[in-house]
Amino acid sequence: MAISKKPDVKPLTKEQKDENRRIRLLRFLTDLTFQRLCVERMTFTEARDAVEELRTAAERIFPGKQSVFDLVIAPRMDRVIRERFGDSPHPVRH
Repeated sequence: MAISKKPDVKPLTKEQKDENRRIRLLRFLTDLTFQRLCVERMTFTEARDAVEELRTAAERIFPGKQSVFDLVIAPRMDRVIRERFGDSPHPVRH
């Protein structure tokens, strides 16, 4: 049986480590907001405000990437708000 050699793995750069840290932070905040929307007692307006706070945090963490938030995260938040409060004439997105 031949011993396979592991491929050379380069250590992460400082920039890669920073981006990974920011990704983990945004994932944590997204999951926390999702959980809040699911279990906390809140009004529809408070739910929309929680999503807007997440949007603001995402913009600070990843400046200039608002379109990614709107494409990836906002639909998840819209879905949980619709499931909890029903269809509303006030969409979460701007």
